[in-house]
Amino acid sequence: MLETLRAAWKVEDLRRRIFFTLLMLVVFRLGSHIPVPGVDSAIVQAKLQAGALFGLLNLFSGGAFFSFSVFAMTITPYINAAIIMQLLTVAVPFLEQLAKEGEEGRKKMIQYTRYLTVILAVVEAVGITFGLTRIAGAFYHPGLFEFALTVITLTAGTIFLMWVGEMITDQGIGNGISLLIFAGIVSQLPLGVSNIVTYLQAGTINFLNIILLLVVALAVVGLVVVVQEGRRHIPVSYAKRVVGRKVYGGRSTYIPMQVNGAGVIPIIFAISILAFPLTLAHFITAPWATSIVNFMNFTTAPYIIIEFILVFAFTFFYTAVTFNPKDVAENLQKYGGFIPGLRPGKPTQTHLERILTRLTVVGAVFLAAVAIMPNFITMLTNIPNIYFGGTSLLILVGVALETMKQIEAHLTMRSYQGFMR
Repeated sequence: MLETLRAAWKVEDLRRRIFFTLLMLVVFRLGSHIPVPGVDSAIVQAKLQAGALFGLLNLFSGGAFFSFSVFAMTITPYINAAIIMQLLTVAVPFLEQLAKEGEEGRKKMIQYTRYLTVILAVVEAVGITFGLTRIAGAFYHPGLFEFALTVITLTAGTIFLMWVGEMITDQGIGNGISLLIFAGIVSQLPLGVSNIVTYLQAGTINFLNIILLLVVALAVVGLVVVVQEGRRHIPVSYAKRVVGRKVYGGRSTYIPMQVNGAGVIPIIFAISILAFPLTLAHFITAPWATSIVNFMNFTTAPYIIIEFILVFAFTFFYTAVTFNPKDVAENLQKYGGFIPGLRPGKPTQTHLERILTRLTVVGAVFLAAVAIMPNFITMLTNIPNIYFGGTSLLILVGVALETMKQIEAHLTMRSYQGFMR
């Protein structure tokens, strides 16, 4: 591993990309400490810390949510916009045709995603700002100007993070959006350790609880790696074709079908959907709003059941969007490929659909279990407010593996050995 890092440091282009990525992450962390003008962040933080769900949102934002900085809404509007656009691609023929137009179509889809991000960011910013008006003393000088300024600031912060993420993807190393969430979670690790030490000194927990937490964390990391890297290889053969004096085809390959093809996207989407109405209800002092907050608390059974169902359903939807067995079967038939023992066309499509359904069920159950894992870790270890549960570890491990593979790809192009043999 040290030899690989030394080799990566020698490659000028890779070194420049790593420096650029680190610089953008530093900008993200600095922006997380810039407060929204006109808002008393101390009063807002005291109100937000009363909600257990907000701790998870604060974790993803790297502490920007509780401190109510310009990046308080983090990058979730962009993620939701991207998911919605992918789902609309299946339902809207225009977008489906646009997605098949290659690079130009991809650029237009990205442009539409940006527009939708702005709309979602404005809606979320208006909702949060409206909620702040219900808190006494949240604004230094309450009024229409402060309301508009807060909405514009929160929206601009999300748009800036969208730009930072795209810049990292284009000129840095790794997926920019994933790395921003990764950096937010990592930045909160020292605070999590500090809280555990505080609980230990207060006698709330003992060393046995900490050891149990570490064992569970290591087991989750191992399980995440196994599932993330798990694939079903579907063998594919190509018939020989004679064109003039040349022979084409006659080779064998495979289609890699991932166990967890959706990644962490369904979890983030489900949390965003549940968080928006709960955030608004938390700011409203009406009895019905209080009932919603108590009924849908982060640790209650209704919330856990609804989150499990949402993650399970979104995994199927997202996998169906990203992998279409019909298109794969048609492309195989077009280029003379076939799965041994199956006819091209409809039989191949049916076979791929059956395998995809089985893999997706396993992946959906895995993701849903990971999403609700923090609640069970808290009950098992007696350590309160454990947000570094399954979802956080899944993001950390997944992003680390993805970034490592990109570094390996750059090294392989230059005949260097990668991290894994």
